[in-house]
Amino acid sequence: MKVIIGSSVLELVQGDITTQETEAIANAANSGLRGGGGVDGAIHRAGGPAIMAECRKIGGCPTGHAVLTTGGNLKAKYVIHAVGPIYRGGNRGEAELLKSAYLSCLKIASEKGIKSIAFPSISTGVYGYPIDEASRIALTTVWDYLLEHPEIELVRFVLFGDTNYVAYEKTLKQIARERGA
Repeated sequence: MKVIIGSSVLELVQGDITTQETEAIANAANSGLRGGGGVDGAIHRAGGPAIMAECRKIGGCPTGHAVLTTGGNLKAKYVIHAVGPIYRGGNRGEAELLKSAYLSCLKIASEKGIKSIAFPSISTGVYGYPIDEASRIALTTVWDYLLEHPEIELVRFVLFGDTNYVAYEKTLKQIARERGA
């Protein structure tokens, strides 16, 4: 599914983020930038040791923020490691931290002249964020950013499995209706 926002494209696909041919891919990282399971582990395995070497030099990243490394052996030139919140019921600032994680990635992309970025669904795996809430935060944050930042030409959400794709598609259709797109 694709939506045009100004001169930019917001796209949903189902697949493997490590194979994307965007300039950057975002990683759902932990605050220690130590690699891990899920998307994080897959990106580190596919990208090779150069990514971890840069992560070690950086040292860490607070929740709600992001840092940039090489893409190593990936097709993407860069990995933007975003630390999303662990979901603890929704009353501990999780929504603001998740929005901030996406915004941090987008700001890095703008600053570095990155024109295309692929995102996973941050915080919805082992961090337990409910997919319906997380997809609305992710998609509205990106939509609003693209309205003000046409330098980013493509934002692609690469979703793992039918369940995640269907949830994001439903949310994007709702947002598009609400915004008359």
